[in-house]
Amino acid sequence: MTQTTTDRPAGRASGALVPVLAFAGIVVAVMQTLLVPVIKDLPLLLDTTPSNATWVLTSTLLSGAVATPIMGRLGDLYGKRRMLILSLAVMVVGALVSALTSDLLLMITGRTLQGFAMGAIPLGIGLMRDMLPREKLGSAMALMSSSIGVGGGLALPAAALVAQHSDWHALYYGAAGLGLLAIALTLLVVPESPMRAEGTFDLPGAIGLSAGLVLFLLPITKGSDWGWASGTTLGLFAASALVLVLWGVMELRVKAPLVDLRTTARPAVLFTNLASIMVGVSFYVVSLVLPQLLQLPKSTGYGLGQSMVVAGLLVAPLGLTMMFTAPVYARLSAKYGPKVTLILGLLIIAIGYGAGLGLMSAAWQSLVISVLLGAGIGLAYSSLPALIVGAVPASETGAANGLNTLMRSIGTSVSSAVIGMVLANTANNVGGVEIPTMHGFRVSFLIATGAVAVGLLLALFLPGRRPSNKPQLRASSEEDAALERAEQVLRGFRGRVLGADGSPVARAKVTLIDRRGRQAGATLSAEDGSYALTVPDRGSYVVAARATGHGPLASSATHAGDERPVDLDLSLPGETVPA
Repeated sequence: MTQTTTDRPAGRASGALVPVLAFAGIVVAVMQTLLVPVIKDLPLLLDTTPSNATWVLTSTLLSGAVATPIMGRLGDLYGKRRMLILSLAVMVVGALVSALTSDLLLMITGRTLQGFAMGAIPLGIGLMRDMLPREKLGSAMALMSSSIGVGGGLALPAAALVAQHSDWHALYYGAAGLGLLAIALTLLVVPESPMRAEGTFDLPGAIGLSAGLVLFLLPITKGSDWGWASGTTLGLFAASALVLVLWGVMELRVKAPLVDLRTTARPAVLFTNLASIMVGVSFYVVSLVLPQLLQLPKSTGYGLGQSMVVAGLLVAPLGLTMMFTAPVYARLSAKYGPKVTLILGLLIIAIGYGAGLGLMSAAWQSLVISVLLGAGIGLAYSSLPALIVGAVPASETGAANGLNTLMRSIGTSVSSAVIGMVLANTANNVGGVEIPTMHGFRVSFLIATGAVAVGLLLALFLPGRRPSNKPQLRASSEEDAALERAEQVLRGFRGRVLGADGSPVARAKVTLIDRRGRQAGATLSAEDGSYALTVPDRGSYVVAARATGHGPLASSATHAGDERPVDLDLSLPGETVPA
Protein backbone atom coordinates (compact mmCIF):
# COMPACT_ATOMS: atom_id res chain seq x y z
CA MET A 1 0.00 0.00 0.00
CA THR A 2 1.04 3.60 -0.47
CA GLN A 3 0.42 6.85 1.29
CA THR A 4 0.31 10.37 -0.01
CA THR A 5 0.17 13.80 1.49
CA THR A 6 -1.21 17.13 0.48
CA ASP A 7 0.02 19.01 3.49
CA ARG A 8 3.62 19.35 4.59
CA PRO A 9 4.70 19.84 8.19
CA ALA A 10 5.36 23.48 8.74
CA GLY A 11 8.39 24.89 10.43
CA ARG A 12 10.53 21.79 10.05
CA ALA A 13 12.93 22.86 7.28
CA SER A 14 15.55 25.57 7.73
CA GLY A 15 16.67 27.89 4.96
CA ALA A 16 19.86 25.84 4.59
CA LEU A 17 17.99 22.65 3.65
CA VAL A 18 18.10 23.21 -0.12
CA PRO A 19 21.78 24.29 -0.34
CA VAL A 20 22.86 21.34 1.81
CA LEU A 21 20.93 18.77 -0.23
CA ALA A 22 22.17 20.33 -3.47
CA PHE A 23 25.73 20.22 -2.15
CA ALA A 24 25.29 16.52 -1.40
CA GLY A 25 24.09 15.99 -4.98
CA ILE A 26 27.09 17.88 -6.38
CA VAL A 27 29.48 15.80 -4.24
CA VAL A 28 27.92 12.60 -5.57
CA ALA A 29 28.10 13.83 -9.17
CA VAL A 30 31.82 14.55 -8.75
CA MET A 31 32.35 10.77 -8.68
CA GLN A 32 31.20 10.51 -12.30
CA THR A 33 33.90 12.79 -13.76
CA LEU A 34 36.61 12.47 -11.12
CA LEU A 35 38.87 10.34 -13.30
CA VAL A 36 38.23 11.99 -16.67
CA PRO A 37 41.57 13.89 -16.60
CA VAL A 38 43.56 10.66 -16.02
CA ILE A 39 41.53 8.19 -18.12
CA LYS A 40 44.24 7.78 -20.73
CA ASP A 41 46.88 7.17 -18.03
CA LEU A 42 44.94 4.57 -16.01
CA PRO A 43 46.58 1.50 -17.62
CA LEU A 44 50.03 2.81 -16.66
CA LEU A 45 48.95 4.01 -13.21
CA LEU A 46 47.36 0.66 -12.35
CA ASP A 47 49.88 -1.49 -14.23
CA THR A 48 47.21 -3.22 -16.29
CA THR A 49 45.82 -3.43 -19.82
CA PRO A 50 43.53 -0.71 -21.26
CA SER A 51 40.56 -3.11 -21.35
CA ASN A 52 40.99 -3.96 -17.66
CA ALA A 53 41.45 -0.30 -16.74
CA THR A 54 38.01 0.56 -18.14
CA TRP A 55 36.48 -1.45 -15.28
CA VAL A 56 37.46 1.39 -12.95
CA LEU A 57 34.84 3.52 -14.73
CA THR A 58 32.39 0.74 -15.58
CA SER A 59 32.11 -0.47 -11.97
CA THR A 60 30.94 2.95 -10.76
CA LEU A 61 28.37 3.15 -13.52
CA LEU A 62 26.95 -0.31 -12.80
CA SER A 63 26.74 0.14 -9.02
CA GLY A 64 25.17 3.58 -9.43
CA ALA A 65 22.51 2.20 -11.76
CA VAL A 66 21.68 -0.60 -9.31
CA ALA A 67 21.71 1.57 -6.20
CA THR A 68 19.57 4.45 -7.49
CA PRO A 69 16.09 2.80 -7.50
CA ILE A 70 16.93 0.58 -4.51
CA MET A 71 18.03 3.44 -2.24
CA GLY A 72 15.00 5.45 -3.35
CA ARG A 73 12.66 2.67 -2.24
CA LEU A 74 14.54 2.14 1.04
CA GLY A 75 14.21 5.86 1.70
CA ASP A 76 10.45 5.71 1.15
CA LEU A 77 10.21 2.83 3.63
CA TYR A 78 12.73 3.67 6.35
CA GLY A 79 13.56 7.35 6.04
CA LYS A 80 15.09 9.39 3.22
CA ARG A 81 17.55 11.27 5.44
CA ARG A 82 18.80 8.00 6.92
CA MET A 83 19.40 6.49 3.48
CA LEU A 84 21.01 9.71 2.23
CA ILE A 85 23.56 9.59 5.03
CA LEU A 86 24.15 5.89 4.38
CA SER A 87 24.74 6.57 0.66
CA LEU A 88 27.29 9.27 1.43
CA ALA A 89 29.00 7.09 4.05
CA VAL A 90 29.42 4.22 1.56
CA MET A 91 30.88 6.70 -0.92
CA VAL A 92 33.41 7.96 1.63
CA VAL A 93 34.51 4.39 2.41
CA GLY A 94 34.89 3.70 -1.30
CA ALA A 95 36.92 6.88 -1.86
CA LEU A 96 39.30 5.98 0.98
CA VAL A 97 39.73 2.43 -0.37
CA SER A 98 40.68 3.86 -3.78
CA ALA A 99 42.94 6.50 -2.23
CA LEU A 100 45.03 3.89 -0.43
CA THR A 101 45.72 1.51 -3.30
CA SER A 102 47.07 1.16 -6.83
CA ASP A 103 45.91 -2.44 -7.10
CA LEU A 104 43.34 -2.90 -9.86
CA LEU A 105 40.97 -5.18 -7.92
CA LEU A 106 40.92 -2.94 -4.83
CA MET A 107 40.51 0.14 -7.01
CA ILE A 108 37.48 -1.41 -8.71
CA THR A 109 36.06 -2.31 -5.29
CA GLY A 110 36.44 1.27 -4.10
CA ARG A 111 34.90 2.67 -7.26
CA THR A 112 31.96 0.27 -6.95
CA LEU A 113 31.26 1.55 -3.44
CA GLN A 114 31.46 5.14 -4.69
CA GLY A 115 28.75 4.44 -7.25
CA PHE A 116 26.23 3.62 -4.53
CA ALA A 117 26.08 7.32 -3.69
CA MET A 118 24.05 8.04 -6.85
CA GLY A 119 20.93 7.27 -4.81
CA ALA A 120 21.43 10.59 -3.02
CA ILE A 121 19.87 12.53 -5.92
CA PRO A 122 16.35 11.00 -5.75
CA LEU A 123 16.54 10.91 -1.94
CA GLY A 124 17.25 14.63 -1.86
CA ILE A 125 14.34 15.35 -4.22
CA GLY A 126 12.06 13.24 -2.00
CA LEU A 127 13.13 15.13 1.13
CA MET A 128 12.41 18.42 -0.59
CA ARG A 129 8.93 17.29 -1.55
CA ASP A 130 8.19 16.19 1.99
CA MET A 131 9.67 19.20 3.79
CA LEU A 132 9.26 22.29 1.64
CA PRO A 133 6.18 24.46 1.00
CA ARG A 134 4.88 24.20 -2.53
CA GLU A 135 5.96 27.70 -3.56
CA LYS A 136 9.63 26.81 -2.92
CA LEU A 137 9.57 23.28 -4.24
CA GLY A 138 9.97 23.95 -7.96
CA SER A 139 13.28 25.81 -7.82
CA ALA A 140 14.60 23.48 -5.10
CA MET A 141 13.96 20.31 -7.10
CA ALA A 142 15.39 21.99 -10.19
CA LEU A 143 18.64 22.72 -8.36
CA MET A 144 18.81 19.18 -6.94
CA SER A 145 18.17 17.60 -10.32
CA SER A 146 20.75 19.83 -12.01
CA SER A 147 23.35 18.98 -9.37
CA ILE A 148 24.32 15.94 -11.49
CA GLY A 149 25.51 18.22 -14.26
CA VAL A 150 26.81 20.92 -11.92
CA GLY A 151 29.04 18.49 -10.04
CA GLY A 152 30.27 16.89 -13.23
CA GLY A 153 31.09 20.24 -14.83
CA LEU A 154 32.85 21.73 -11.82
CA ALA A 155 34.80 18.53 -11.13
CA LEU A 156 36.55 18.60 -14.51
CA PRO A 157 38.82 21.65 -13.96
CA ALA A 158 39.34 20.86 -10.27
CA ALA A 159 40.30 17.25 -10.98
CA ALA A 160 42.53 18.35 -13.86
CA LEU A 161 44.35 20.81 -11.61
CA VAL A 162 44.94 18.18 -8.93
CA ALA A 163 45.99 15.50 -11.41
CA GLN A 164 48.41 17.87 -13.13
CA HIS A 165 50.17 19.07 -9.98
CA SER A 166 49.79 16.23 -7.46
CA ASP A 167 49.59 12.48 -7.06
CA TRP A 168 46.36 11.23 -8.62
CA HIS A 169 45.32 9.52 -5.37
CA ALA A 170 44.72 13.02 -3.98
CA LEU A 171 41.55 13.06 -6.08
CA TYR A 172 40.06 10.37 -3.84
CA TYR A 173 41.18 12.03 -0.61
CA GLY A 174 39.45 15.20 -1.78
CA ALA A 175 36.28 13.27 -2.64
CA ALA A 176 36.29 11.59 0.79
CA GLY A 177 36.65 14.99 2.47
CA LEU A 178 33.73 16.42 0.51
CA GLY A 179 31.64 13.37 1.42
CA LEU A 180 32.37 13.78 5.13
CA LEU A 181 31.45 17.47 4.92
CA ALA A 182 28.16 16.58 3.20
CA ILE A 183 27.36 14.03 5.93
CA ALA A 184 28.08 16.56 8.69
CA LEU A 185 25.91 19.24 7.07
CA THR A 186 23.09 16.75 6.51
CA LEU A 187 23.17 15.70 10.18
CA LEU A 188 23.10 19.35 11.31
CA VAL A 189 20.55 20.83 8.88
CA VAL A 190 18.34 18.18 7.28
CA PRO A 191 15.48 16.75 9.38
CA GLU A 192 14.03 13.32 8.76
CA SER A 193 10.87 13.24 6.71
CA PRO A 194 7.74 12.04 8.54
CA MET A 195 6.44 10.39 5.37
CA ARG A 196 6.72 6.61 5.08
CA ALA A 197 5.48 4.08 2.59
CA GLU A 198 3.84 1.04 4.10
CA GLY A 199 4.95 -2.49 3.32
CA THR A 200 8.28 -4.30 3.26
CA PHE A 201 11.34 -4.08 1.06
CA ASP A 202 11.01 -6.18 -2.07
CA LEU A 203 14.32 -8.08 -1.92
CA PRO A 204 13.56 -10.46 -4.85
CA GLY A 205 12.57 -7.43 -6.91
CA ALA A 206 15.83 -5.66 -6.02
CA ILE A 207 17.87 -8.72 -7.00
CA GLY A 208 15.96 -9.13 -10.27
CA LEU A 209 16.29 -5.48 -11.24
CA SER A 210 19.98 -5.45 -10.33
CA ALA A 211 20.66 -8.54 -12.43
CA GLY A 212 18.73 -7.16 -15.40
CA LEU A 213 20.51 -3.79 -15.26
CA VAL A 214 23.97 -5.32 -14.99
CA LEU A 215 23.26 -7.67 -17.89
CA PHE A 216 22.03 -4.70 -19.95
CA LEU A 217 24.65 -2.08 -19.09
CA LEU A 218 27.65 -4.40 -19.17
CA PRO A 219 27.54 -5.06 -22.94
CA ILE A 220 26.76 -1.37 -23.55
CA THR A 221 29.91 -0.27 -21.73
CA LYS A 222 32.14 -3.12 -22.97
CA GLY A 223 30.65 -3.72 -26.42
CA SER A 224 33.42 -1.81 -28.19
CA ASP A 225 36.05 -4.06 -26.59
CA TRP A 226 34.18 -7.34 -27.05
CA GLY A 227 32.66 -6.56 -30.44
CA TRP A 228 29.02 -5.55 -30.91
CA ALA A 229 28.22 -8.70 -32.87
CA SER A 230 30.13 -11.06 -30.54
CA GLY A 231 28.38 -13.92 -28.81
CA THR A 232 29.14 -12.42 -25.39
CA THR A 233 27.57 -9.06 -26.22
CA LEU A 234 24.47 -10.45 -27.90
CA GLY A 235 24.07 -13.15 -25.25
CA LEU A 236 24.14 -10.62 -22.42
CA PHE A 237 21.56 -8.42 -24.17
CA ALA A 238 19.28 -11.44 -24.63
CA ALA A 239 19.74 -12.50 -21.01
CA SER A 240 18.97 -8.94 -19.88
CA ALA A 241 15.71 -8.89 -21.86
CA LEU A 242 14.65 -12.23 -20.38
CA VAL A 243 15.50 -11.27 -16.80
CA LEU A 244 13.76 -7.88 -17.02
CA VAL A 245 10.60 -9.40 -18.51
CA LEU A 246 10.45 -12.01 -15.73
CA TRP A 247 11.17 -9.29 -13.17
CA GLY A 248 8.30 -7.18 -14.54
CA VAL A 249 5.86 -10.10 -14.32
CA MET A 250 6.93 -10.71 -10.72
CA GLU A 251 6.62 -7.03 -9.77
CA LEU A 252 3.05 -6.90 -11.04
CA ARG A 253 2.14 -9.70 -8.63
CA VAL A 254 3.90 -8.32 -5.54
CA LYS A 255 1.80 -6.40 -3.02
CA ALA A 256 4.58 -3.88 -2.23
CA PRO A 257 6.87 -3.88 -5.30
CA LEU A 258 10.25 -2.22 -5.56
CA VAL A 259 8.94 -0.33 -8.59
CA ASP A 260 5.21 0.15 -9.10
CA LEU A 261 5.03 -0.67 -12.81
CA ARG A 262 1.38 0.40 -13.01
CA THR A 263 2.37 3.87 -11.85
CA THR A 264 5.38 3.80 -14.18
CA ALA A 265 3.07 3.04 -17.11
CA ARG A 266 1.13 6.27 -16.62
CA PRO A 267 1.77 8.55 -19.62
CA ALA A 268 3.21 11.33 -17.47
CA VAL A 269 5.76 8.95 -15.91
CA LEU A 270 6.46 6.79 -18.97
CA PHE A 271 7.15 9.61 -21.41
CA THR A 272 9.14 11.56 -18.81
CA ASN A 273 11.41 8.56 -18.26
CA LEU A 274 11.84 7.97 -21.99
CA ALA A 275 12.65 11.65 -22.54
CA SER A 276 15.14 11.42 -19.66
CA ILE A 277 17.14 8.83 -21.58
CA MET A 278 17.44 11.26 -24.51
CA VAL A 279 18.49 14.13 -22.21
CA GLY A 280 21.15 11.85 -20.68
CA VAL A 281 22.46 11.02 -24.17
CA SER A 282 22.70 14.69 -25.12
CA PHE A 283 24.38 15.70 -21.86
CA TYR A 284 27.21 13.20 -22.09
CA VAL A 285 28.13 13.92 -25.74
CA VAL A 286 29.47 17.38 -24.96
CA SER A 287 31.41 16.00 -21.98
CA LEU A 288 33.14 13.49 -24.28
CA VAL A 289 33.79 15.71 -27.30
CA LEU A 290 34.80 19.19 -26.11
CA PRO A 291 37.63 18.18 -23.69
CA GLN A 292 39.23 16.04 -26.41
CA LEU A 293 38.90 18.73 -29.08
CA LEU A 294 40.38 21.35 -26.76
CA GLN A 295 43.39 19.22 -25.79
CA LEU A 296 44.33 17.89 -29.24
CA PRO A 297 47.53 19.56 -30.53
CA LYS A 298 47.20 22.30 -33.14
CA SER A 299 49.45 20.27 -35.42
CA THR A 300 46.42 18.09 -36.24
CA GLY A 301 44.94 21.05 -38.12
CA TYR A 302 41.80 21.20 -35.98
CA GLY A 303 42.91 20.61 -32.37
CA LEU A 304 42.88 23.68 -30.13
CA GLY A 305 46.09 22.90 -28.19
CA GLN A 306 44.85 23.73 -24.69
CA SER A 307 46.17 22.28 -21.44
CA MET A 308 44.15 19.85 -19.32
CA VAL A 309 43.27 22.59 -16.80
CA VAL A 310 42.29 25.19 -19.41
CA ALA A 311 40.12 22.62 -21.18
CA GLY A 312 38.37 21.88 -17.90
CA LEU A 313 37.80 25.59 -17.26
CA LEU A 314 36.31 26.10 -20.72
CA VAL A 315 33.85 23.23 -20.16
CA ALA A 316 33.04 24.25 -16.55
CA PRO A 317 30.37 26.82 -17.62
CA LEU A 318 28.27 23.82 -18.66
CA GLY A 319 27.74 23.01 -14.97
CA LEU A 320 27.64 26.61 -13.75
CA THR A 321 24.95 27.55 -16.26
CA MET A 322 22.89 24.54 -15.19
CA MET A 323 23.06 25.77 -11.58
CA PHE A 324 22.01 29.32 -12.43
CA THR A 325 19.17 28.02 -14.60
CA ALA A 326 17.27 26.64 -11.57
CA PRO A 327 15.58 29.94 -10.53
CA VAL A 328 14.78 30.72 -14.17
CA TYR A 329 13.14 27.32 -14.47
CA ALA A 330 11.04 27.98 -11.34
CA ARG A 331 9.52 31.12 -12.87
CA LEU A 332 8.91 29.53 -16.25
CA SER A 333 7.42 26.38 -14.74
CA ALA A 334 5.13 28.36 -12.42
CA LYS A 335 3.72 30.18 -15.42
CA TYR A 336 3.72 27.53 -18.14
CA GLY A 337 4.26 24.17 -16.41
CA PRO A 338 7.18 21.69 -16.45
CA LYS A 339 6.16 20.18 -19.79
CA VAL A 340 6.71 23.49 -21.54
CA THR A 341 10.05 24.07 -19.81
CA LEU A 342 11.20 20.58 -20.81
CA ILE A 343 10.34 21.30 -24.44
CA LEU A 344 12.07 24.70 -24.24
CA GLY A 345 15.17 23.09 -22.72
CA LEU A 346 15.31 20.47 -25.47
CA LEU A 347 14.98 23.18 -28.15
CA ILE A 348 17.91 25.11 -26.63
CA ILE A 349 20.00 21.91 -26.55
CA ALA A 350 19.22 21.36 -30.24
CA ILE A 351 20.28 24.94 -31.01
CA GLY A 352 23.48 24.44 -29.01
CA TYR A 353 24.50 21.30 -30.87
CA GLY A 354 23.44 22.76 -34.21
CA ALA A 355 25.57 25.84 -33.59
CA GLY A 356 28.38 23.61 -32.33
CA LEU A 357 28.71 21.98 -35.76
CA GLY A 358 30.19 25.25 -36.97
CA LEU A 359 31.81 26.47 -33.74
CA MET A 360 34.81 24.19 -33.33
CA SER A 361 37.67 26.34 -34.59
CA ALA A 362 38.53 28.41 -31.48
CA ALA A 363 38.66 27.92 -27.71
CA TRP A 364 36.19 30.75 -27.05
CA GLN A 365 33.65 28.97 -29.23
CA SER A 366 33.73 26.00 -26.85
CA LEU A 367 32.74 28.44 -24.12
CA VAL A 368 29.68 29.53 -26.14
CA ILE A 369 28.66 25.91 -26.74
CA SER A 370 29.06 25.10 -23.03
CA VAL A 371 26.83 28.00 -21.96
CA LEU A 372 24.13 27.24 -24.53
CA LEU A 373 24.02 23.53 -23.73
CA GLY A 374 24.20 24.22 -19.99
CA ALA A 375 21.10 26.41 -20.20
CA GLY A 376 19.17 23.83 -22.22
CA ILE A 377 20.23 20.81 -20.18
CA GLY A 378 19.58 22.75 -16.98
CA LEU A 379 15.99 23.48 -18.00
CA ALA A 380 15.44 19.90 -19.15
CA TYR A 381 16.95 18.31 -16.04
CA SER A 382 15.02 20.71 -13.80
CA SER A 383 11.71 19.75 -15.42
CA LEU A 384 12.08 15.99 -14.97
CA PRO A 385 11.57 15.66 -11.17
CA ALA A 386 8.62 18.08 -11.26
CA LEU A 387 6.93 15.94 -13.89
CA ILE A 388 7.58 12.77 -11.85
CA VAL A 389 6.54 14.28 -8.51
CA GLY A 390 3.33 15.57 -10.04
CA ALA A 391 2.40 12.09 -11.26
CA VAL A 392 3.15 9.80 -8.28
CA PRO A 393 2.08 9.63 -4.61
CA ALA A 394 4.43 11.20 -2.05
CA SER A 395 5.27 7.79 -0.58
CA GLU A 396 6.70 6.73 -3.97
CA THR A 397 8.72 9.89 -4.62
CA GLY A 398 12.07 8.32 -3.77
CA ALA A 399 11.57 5.19 -5.84
CA ALA A 400 10.02 7.07 -8.78
CA ASN A 401 12.78 9.69 -8.92
CA GLY A 402 15.31 6.92 -8.44
CA LEU A 403 13.97 5.23 -11.56
CA ASN A 404 14.06 8.55 -13.42
CA THR A 405 17.68 9.13 -12.38
CA LEU A 406 18.40 5.60 -13.59
CA MET A 407 16.93 6.48 -16.99
CA ARG A 408 19.32 9.41 -17.24
CA SER A 409 22.21 7.11 -16.32
CA ILE A 410 21.17 4.68 -19.03
CA GLY A 411 21.19 7.60 -21.45
CA THR A 412 24.73 8.59 -20.49
CA SER A 413 25.84 4.94 -20.72
CA VAL A 414 24.40 4.56 -24.21
CA SER A 415 25.96 7.90 -25.17
CA SER A 416 29.37 6.84 -23.87
CA ALA A 417 29.26 3.56 -25.82
CA VAL A 418 27.95 5.02 -29.08
CA ILE A 419 30.15 8.12 -29.13
CA GLY A 420 33.18 6.06 -28.10
CA MET A 421 32.52 3.73 -31.03
CA VAL A 422 32.03 6.64 -33.45
CA LEU A 423 35.23 8.39 -32.39
CA ALA A 424 37.19 5.12 -32.55
CA ASN A 425 35.90 4.18 -36.01
CA THR A 426 36.60 7.64 -37.45
CA ALA A 427 40.02 8.11 -35.80
CA ASN A 428 43.31 8.43 -37.66
CA ASN A 429 46.24 6.25 -36.66
CA VAL A 430 49.31 8.47 -36.25
CA GLY A 431 52.45 6.69 -35.08
CA GLY A 432 50.42 3.93 -33.49
CA VAL A 433 48.16 6.40 -31.63
CA GLU A 434 44.48 6.78 -32.47
CA ILE A 435 43.65 10.48 -32.95
CA PRO A 436 39.96 11.51 -33.08
CA THR A 437 38.99 13.43 -36.19
CA MET A 438 36.84 16.49 -36.77
CA HIS A 439 34.49 14.28 -38.77
CA GLY A 440 34.01 12.08 -35.68
CA PHE A 441 33.31 15.11 -33.49
CA ARG A 442 30.68 16.43 -35.92
CA VAL A 443 29.01 13.03 -36.25
CA SER A 444 28.84 12.89 -32.44
CA PHE A 445 27.10 16.27 -32.34
CA LEU A 446 24.64 15.07 -35.02
CA ILE A 447 23.85 12.00 -32.88
CA ALA A 448 23.16 14.28 -29.91
CA THR A 449 20.88 16.43 -32.06
CA GLY A 450 19.00 13.30 -33.16
CA ALA A 451 18.55 12.23 -29.53
CA VAL A 452 17.16 15.67 -28.69
CA ALA A 453 14.71 15.41 -31.59
CA VAL A 454 13.43 12.09 -30.24
CA GLY A 455 13.20 13.66 -26.77
CA LEU A 456 11.11 16.52 -28.18
CA LEU A 457 8.74 14.07 -29.83
CA LEU A 458 8.33 12.17 -26.54
CA ALA A 459 7.80 15.40 -24.59
CA LEU A 460 4.90 16.34 -26.85
CA PHE A 461 3.03 13.25 -25.61
CA LEU A 462 3.27 14.36 -21.98
CA PRO A 463 -0.05 15.42 -20.42
CA GLY A 464 -0.29 19.17 -20.16
CA ARG A 465 -1.88 21.26 -17.46
CA ARG A 466 -5.58 20.67 -16.98
CA PRO A 467 -7.54 23.51 -18.51
CA SER A 468 -9.39 25.72 -16.11
CA ASN A 469 -12.27 28.08 -16.86
CA LYS A 470 -11.69 30.01 -13.65
CA PRO A 471 -10.04 33.43 -13.92
CA GLN A 472 -6.55 33.39 -12.44
CA LEU A 473 -4.77 36.30 -10.82
CA ARG A 474 -1.01 35.72 -10.74
CA ALA A 475 0.80 38.14 -8.48
CA SER A 476 3.47 35.83 -7.06
CA SER A 477 4.50 32.21 -6.82
CA GLU A 478 3.23 32.20 -3.22
CA GLU A 479 -0.25 33.25 -4.36
CA ASP A 480 -0.17 30.64 -7.12
CA ALA A 481 0.64 28.00 -4.51
CA ALA A 482 -2.16 29.20 -2.22
CA LEU A 483 -4.67 29.04 -5.08
CA GLU A 484 -3.51 25.55 -6.01
CA ARG A 485 -3.82 24.32 -2.42
CA ALA A 486 -7.33 25.81 -2.20
CA GLU A 487 -8.39 24.06 -5.40
CA GLN A 488 -6.97 20.76 -4.11
CA VAL A 489 -9.04 21.01 -0.95
CA LEU A 490 -12.18 21.46 -3.05
CA ARG A 491 -11.35 18.14 -4.72
CA GLY A 492 -11.25 16.15 -1.49
CA PHE A 493 -11.83 16.16 2.26
CA ARG A 494 -10.81 18.62 4.89
CA GLY A 495 -11.61 19.04 8.55
CA ARG A 496 -10.08 18.93 12.04
CA VAL A 497 -8.89 16.19 14.37
CA LEU A 498 -10.20 16.69 17.90
CA GLY A 499 -9.35 15.06 21.22
CA ALA A 500 -11.61 13.91 24.05
CA ASP A 501 -11.87 17.43 25.48
CA GLY A 502 -12.62 18.96 22.11
CA SER A 503 -9.13 20.41 21.76
CA PRO A 504 -7.29 20.09 18.42
CA VAL A 505 -4.83 17.21 18.03
CA ALA A 506 -1.61 18.08 16.17
CA ARG A 507 0.40 15.61 14.07
CA ALA A 508 -2.33 12.98 14.07
CA LYS A 509 -2.08 10.63 11.10
CA VAL A 510 -5.16 10.98 8.88
CA THR A 511 -5.60 8.21 6.33
CA LEU A 512 -7.88 7.96 3.30
CA ILE A 513 -8.99 4.41 2.43
CA ASP A 514 -10.83 3.50 -0.76
CA ARG A 515 -13.65 1.00 -1.12
CA ARG A 516 -11.17 -1.81 -1.85
CA GLY A 517 -9.51 -1.28 1.49
CA ARG A 518 -6.39 0.29 -0.02
CA GLN A 519 -4.74 3.42 1.24
CA ALA A 520 -5.49 6.24 -1.20
CA GLY A 521 -3.85 9.07 0.72
CA ALA A 522 -2.53 10.21 4.08
CA THR A 523 -1.39 13.36 5.83
CA LEU A 524 -0.53 14.74 9.27
CA SER A 525 -2.79 17.23 11.03
CA ALA A 526 -1.41 20.72 11.58
CA GLU A 527 -0.95 22.46 14.94
CA ASP A 528 -4.61 23.55 14.96
CA GLY A 529 -5.75 20.00 14.17
CA SER A 530 -6.68 20.83 10.57
CA TYR A 531 -5.99 18.47 7.68
CA ALA A 532 -6.67 18.29 3.96
CA LEU A 533 -6.78 15.25 1.67
CA THR A 534 -7.30 15.11 -2.07
CA VAL A 535 -9.12 12.18 -3.64
CA PRO A 536 -7.99 10.39 -6.82
CA ASP A 537 -11.58 9.92 -8.06
CA ARG A 538 -15.21 10.14 -7.02
CA GLY A 539 -16.56 7.35 -4.85
CA SER A 540 -16.80 6.08 -1.28
CA TYR A 541 -13.89 6.50 1.11
CA VAL A 542 -13.13 5.98 4.78
CA VAL A 543 -11.25 8.75 6.57
CA ALA A 544 -9.38 7.39 9.60
CA ALA A 545 -7.26 9.17 12.19
CA ARG A 546 -4.95 8.05 14.94
CA ALA A 547 -2.62 9.77 17.37
CA THR A 548 -0.51 8.78 20.34
CA GLY A 549 -2.63 8.65 23.50
CA HIS A 550 -5.93 8.57 21.64
CA GLY A 551 -8.14 5.80 20.38
CA PRO A 552 -8.48 5.24 16.62
CA LEU A 553 -11.39 6.84 14.78
CA ALA A 554 -12.79 6.07 11.34
CA SER A 555 -15.41 8.14 9.52
CA SER A 556 -16.89 7.09 6.20
CA ALA A 557 -17.82 9.60 3.50
CA THR A 558 -18.61 9.74 -0.19
CA HIS A 559 -16.82 12.18 -2.45
CA ALA A 560 -19.08 13.66 -5.13
CA GLY A 561 -16.77 16.35 -6.50
CA ASP A 562 -17.53 19.01 -3.91
CA GLU A 563 -15.91 19.93 -0.60
CA ARG A 564 -16.61 17.46 2.20
CA PRO A 565 -15.83 18.77 5.68
CA VAL A 566 -15.13 15.78 7.94
CA ASP A 567 -14.18 16.49 11.56
CA LEU A 568 -12.66 13.53 13.38
CA ASP A 569 -13.26 13.17 17.12
CA LEU A 570 -10.74 10.74 18.60
CA SER A 571 -12.90 10.28 21.72
CA LEU A 572 -15.53 8.44 19.67
CA PRO A 573 -15.35 4.87 18.32
CA GLY A 574 -16.48 6.02 14.89
CA GLU A 575 -19.18 7.81 13.01
CA THR A 576 -20.75 7.80 9.58
CA VAL A 577 -20.90 10.97 7.57
CA PRO A 578 -23.74 11.03 5.01
CA ALA A 579 -22.75 11.62 1.40
